[in-house]
Amino acid sequence: MKSRTRIPTTPLLMILPSFLLAMSIIGYPILDLAWTSMQEVSRFGKLMGFIGLANFAEVFRDPLFYSSLVRTLIWTVAVVGGTLIISLPIAIMLNDDFYGRGLARVIVMLPWAISLTMTAVLWRWSLNGRAGLINATLMDFHIITEPIEWLATAPLAFTVEILVGILVSIPFTTTIFLGGLSSLPQDSYEAAVVDGAKPWELFRYITLPLMKPFINIAIVLNVIYVFNSLPIIWVMTEGGPANGTDILVTYLYKLAFRFGQLGKASAISLIMFFVLFVFTIAYVLMVMRQEHDSTAEEVKNDA
Repeated sequence: MKSRTRIPTTPLLMILPSFLLAMSIIGYPILDLAWTSMQEVSRFGKLMGFIGLANFAEVFRDPLFYSSLVRTLIWTVAVVGGTLIISLPIAIMLNDDFYGRGLARVIVMLPWAISLTMTAVLWRWSLNGRAGLINATLMDFHIITEPIEWLATAPLAFTVEILVGILVSIPFTTTIFLGGLSSLPQDSYEAAVVDGAKPWELFRYITLPLMKPFINIAIVLNVIYVFNSLPIIWVMTEGGPANGTDILVTYLYKLAFRFGQLGKASAISLIMFFVLFVFTIAYVLMVMRQEHDSTAEEVKNDA
């Protein structure tokens, strides 16, 4: 008689209270948002009556929604990609033992301690076309001959905002990578060095494969954070000029609190939630499949 595999219930019971609490905290706002998105809502938030999917239909007819969606994807990919590319080398350097490493770590982490809104205010002042610090510095070094209006045109303003987004995301991502690097086994490095491996080979064949779980964590967390990030773009340009730097979160903020279209803004919020939900599930499944394939290949090679 075959024995049935019993699923241990004690761990499930132990995490059940936390799971129910998380579901109540997350689930109720989502359900309330979904209900609001199917209502006609006054400027003051009063529900006027059920209208079904009319708000969603209005959103999908709005060309600003599609331009904001495309810009959101560009913003997310550029900021997250740039952050990962810069943060990993910084983390590797800070993980080495050198004189002043503690001070260097403090300097890298310092922007994380400053409010994101205050950071955006400082950059808006620094990029001012007439009295900004950036123009003054570039002119003092004779790099430019006349002031540049950094935030006056949408393409240039959006590019600058992406660079600021990368800058403020580096400390958090570097912290994740430092935690990963500190947990890597040193025996593999010592054996590779004895075999004559060069620094690039150490990075490619040891560091990068072992850091994949931490890179995956950094990607998911940064995508969620950057996709929903409001302060940088809102403080620096408020989505302007002429809605040229609007992303979905600034677009729905305008709809809700500037134009009083709360039903339409709720619909966009729900769309954003499902976009992030689908991305997270798809990415986790892809990573799990890659890990499964790698494990199967290792077992096959060992056999």
